[in-house]
Amino acid sequence: MKIINGHKIANQVLADLKQEIKLRKLKPCLAIILIGSDPASQLYVKLKQEKAKQIGVKAGQYLLADNVSEREVLEIINKLNQNSEVNGILVQMPLPKHLSKDKIVSAISLAKDVDGFVKNSHFQPPFILAIEKALKETREDLKDKKILALVNSDVFGKVLQDKLGIRYLLGFNQDLSQADVVITALGKPNIIKGDMIKQGAILIDGGISQKNGKIVGDIDRESVQEKAKWLSPVPGGVGPLTVAFLFKNVIGSEN
Repeated sequence: MKIINGHKIANQVLADLKQEIKLRKLKPCLAIILIGSDPASQLYVKLKQEKAKQIGVKAGQYLLADNVSEREVLEIINKLNQNSEVNGILVQMPLPKHLSKDKIVSAISLAKDVDGFVKNSHFQPPFILAIEKALKETREDLKDKKILALVNSDVFGKVLQDKLGIRYLLGFNQDLSQADVVITALGKPNIIKGDMIKQGAILIDGGISQKNGKIVGDIDRESVQEKAKWLSPVPGGVGPLTVAFLFKNVIGSEN
């Protein structure tokens, strides 16, 4: 099994962005809204803040309680939309169940939707760009191949379908034996085992969770290594790439 090294690719993207910020004397600013205390979300936000500091992007964080009202969230987004110093706005998913994902995401200005989830956004979603990049790194011919995505969010699933034309299933479906490429974004630790996948499958793991104090993905790396041809692992796969492409969007909004 070959490993797609997302860290290596992402580090080059970030190095290029740092140089661009320096040469163009840019002052990019990303506003991150984190609602609640989901551990995976906190991990993602921490990583984004670290990378922002590394390349010279100001990352303002808005921490909101689990029980925050929808009105309060929309008011914050509206203020950020009107703040000329803010280049990008990111609402970390998933949201508490009482909040409407569609309503909150669609409130973000098209010119500041660096996550690319608003309809007609000026940007491609970083996670989509990360998946595309990971697949390109394999240099495999994917024409006429069966590609299946397993996701935990209809919002993301629809974006994946619209942007890449990939069929998605909401939740977990064990019948993966016919899929040449499996993309996951479930957040269920090691749920996908080697006996579920096709021989020679390409696996793109976009899930992240904690198990026994360690960061793990949806795919059980040990059990798939004799059967899969390629794996984009967790940690070190599409996660770093997603963050890198997020900041590429933030810098792009300065153009």
